[in-house]
Amino acid sequence: MSVLARWCYRHRFVVITAWIGLLIGLTVISQVVKSSYDNSFTLTGSGSGSAQELLQRAAPGQAGDSDQIVWRVSNGSVTDPAVKQRILPMLARVSDVPEVGSVVSPYQPGGKVQTSPDGRTAYATVTFTKSSDNLDSANIKRVISVARAAREPGLSIELGGQAISHAQQAPLSYMSAISIAVAAVILFFAFGSLFAMALPIAAALAGVGSGLMLMAPLSHLTSVTGLAPILGALIGLGVGVDYALFIVTRYRHGLLSGLDPQESAVRALNTSGRAVLFAGGTVCVALLGLLTLGQGFLNGLAYAAVITVACTVLAAITLLPALFGVLRLRVLSRRQRRRLQADGPQHEDSASGVWARWSRVIPRFPVPLAAAGLVVIIVISLPALSLRLGFADDSNDSKSSTSYKAYEMLAAGFGPGFNGPLLLVSQVSSAADRAALDRLDRALTAVPGVAAVQTGPAQATPSAGPTIEVTQILPTTAPQARATATLISQVRNTVIPRYTQNTTLRVYVGGVTATFVDFAASTDAKLPWFLAAIAGFSFVLLMLAFRSLLIPAVTAVLNLLSAAATFGVLTAFFQWGWGMKAFGLGESVPVEGYLPGIVLAILFGLSMDYQVFLVSRMAEEWSRTRDNARAVLVGQTDTARVITAAAAIMIAVFLTFALVGEVNIAQFGIGLASAVALDAFVLRTVLVPAVMHLCGRANWWLPGWLDRRLPHLAIEPPAEEEPAQEPRPALV
Repeated sequence: MSVLARWCYRHRFVVITAWIGLLIGLTVISQVVKSSYDNSFTLTGSGSGSAQELLQRAAPGQAGDSDQIVWRVSNGSVTDPAVKQRILPMLARVSDVPEVGSVVSPYQPGGKVQTSPDGRTAYATVTFTKSSDNLDSANIKRVISVARAAREPGLSIELGGQAISHAQQAPLSYMSAISIAVAAVILFFAFGSLFAMALPIAAALAGVGSGLMLMAPLSHLTSVTGLAPILGALIGLGVGVDYALFIVTRYRHGLLSGLDPQESAVRALNTSGRAVLFAGGTVCVALLGLLTLGQGFLNGLAYAAVITVACTVLAAITLLPALFGVLRLRVLSRRQRRRLQADGPQHEDSASGVWARWSRVIPRFPVPLAAAGLVVIIVISLPALSLRLGFADDSNDSKSSTSYKAYEMLAAGFGPGFNGPLLLVSQVSSAADRAALDRLDRALTAVPGVAAVQTGPAQATPSAGPTIEVTQILPTTAPQARATATLISQVRNTVIPRYTQNTTLRVYVGGVTATFVDFAASTDAKLPWFLAAIAGFSFVLLMLAFRSLLIPAVTAVLNLLSAAATFGVLTAFFQWGWGMKAFGLGESVPVEGYLPGIVLAILFGLSMDYQVFLVSRMAEEWSRTRDNARAVLVGQTDTARVITAAAAIMIAVFLTFALVGEVNIAQFGIGLASAVALDAFVLRTVLVPAVMHLCGRANWWLPGWLDRRLPHLAIEPPAEEEPAQEPRPALV
């Protein structure tokens, strides 16, 4: 690291120019190749996945998503001539909007099913030529403006669907700008210098910007969902500012200790830079652990997040030393520079301050403090016992949004289940299959929870092979309701087997609602194995780093407790609805089915960062004094400020993403913010030091035969290059 630091410092303008050129080049490439995001949410091997595959082969037009223009009259009927004269020209203008493939009107032959039984609500289906994330937002907004321009007193017109919701989503630049502004405020109070504040922001922007620009070419190499840029920005900004904070504080500490700027930059990279490299690697490995879940939707998210984290690490270890060479002493505040010039090198007293006093309290009361920390974690974890995975529908959009209003109009006119129909896709090979399917369709109308059943072939032209037919079931309950998931299970496990036995008829339950239910079930089944894998990885890594069995074992247990507490917060906040109204997110909603894997991967990666940062300082003191009590005390005193400062920035960044009014993004923000808060302010500052005080010398025990066989993993620099004491930012 010292060689890299010196080269970047001495060739600072080359490095800065290279980064600017890289960002410009990646921007041009992303504009040329364009993104090709894939929002198909298919789970291979599941019932919904089989239904989707059959639809894609037989009728690709029915396999994709479509949006709706919904209108409702306060008096009369939607078939009144005055209403038709208002709606038909509007639909014609919508069909002329670029990227609109077709518009199916309820006034066309066979369109009667698109009118509600009371005659007051109707909808038109708008099919776009591309997936929602690949559409030009200007064209979607034009569809919205053309449709809503036809409104008049007594005639309400709203729009719903994936493309419409996507167009209403707060721009990524807006969310990122708020996060950066909040981080900048915290950094300014931490450093007291505008230049020092700007350094972590610049490094994070360079890393996140390059990572986001790589999303477009990545989307052509593998399946990547449109959620990837948002997740990449969320994680990248959090860890990017966090990693840069460690290096900048180390550099400032070196300057205050009397080192010249170049040597201070080398020391910063050779110590904190090593920690950042290790931390980024653990986060990437934890994210790649998502591949073990075997869910294609998560694979693309994992790749995107890993690329962004890798770019932020690269920016931290190359761009920062170059910027140090440009700013030199100006990274310090004016008061610090004047004091340094007048009084010479300064040495902070690590034995004073809030965290030093707290570190001395823990060894006096280790049992009650450890018990109190465990009680807090367990109490917060209790709601997780009722965790239900699912998905949020448009009823959780902002009440002022057109998608929410369209959802309510459709629910009022056609029933709540209309917003999440189930598709029974059948493969009919014989007359006996046809008779069995007819009996099944009739039986479905009598199943509790079914509001209506509509049948029809999926194939427009005859085929020599089996016929694919689609039966649409409208539940009586909303898509995200538990009763809808129960209905899917009943139809699959009870109703369909009863009418398909002794036949070659194959019937699969599909549709968006069924897909999310299958995804949640798959996550439930595979999550224990995923937890075991990443917990085992963290155990091995910490055992190699600290030559101990107890420290990694305690870490693994505490990380599992932290994960449980995080999902306890998510359950109470979203599923129980305790925080939904405060954030303007509507009523209670299940936790997104794809959330646990991503949150756990990031949680374990970040917790490893903090644990390594804390325990490495303890291990250094233990190897010097062989005094466990002193090692724990010094380690906590010297690292608490950095850990809590970094955590404060991460929490602020994650919470800003939770304020944009999108439920799925808010769940990421709240989940990660609560995970970091619990990890930094409960685990690392209370539980870990208390348990280590109680365990004494056993913390550092490793059987000799095992020690000889294990490879050595060096996080700290060689002894001859050992730096001054770990710096602490001014934030407390």
